[in-house]
Amino acid sequence: MAAQRHHELIEHAFAAHERRSRSLWVEEPVGRRRMPDPVRRSAVRAVIIIALTIIQVNIAVLGALAAAWIAAPMTLSAVVSTIIATWAVLDVWVTRQVHVQRHGVISEPSSVARAPRGQRAQARPGRPADPQSPGSPSPPRLRGA
Repeated sequence: MAAQRHHELIEHAFAAHERRSRSLWVEEPVGRRRMPDPVRRSAVRAVIIIALTIIQVNIAVLGALAAAWIAAPMTLSAVVSTIIATWAVLDVWVTRQVHVQRHGVISEPSSVARAPRGQRAQARPGRPADPQSPGSPSPPRLRGA
């Protein structure tokens, strides 16, 4: 009788565990959107270059403290790598700005992305879409032209 009761308790616990258990892969919503591919590529490149620069600086400092021959070449290498790392960070910034300019930005709750020129012209009723059409105001003229 006790063995049967023990067996029932084990089966009950096992069934309860299976009801509670989640799958190995669970999709959870993320608070941020994924970075665009060109920006992500340049960011990964910059992180790798910065990591290598930090390693070089550490080797240069430890070599200098130990008065090892490697200190001088690693110091020069670390200086050059610092310049390259700065360039890589600027590349991330420029790539991000170019992507935003070309593709617009969708922010929440409102969008600051401008609609393409044709859609903006269609959205304004009563105004011609073509600036050369009759009735449209002429562009301002420069003095002496």
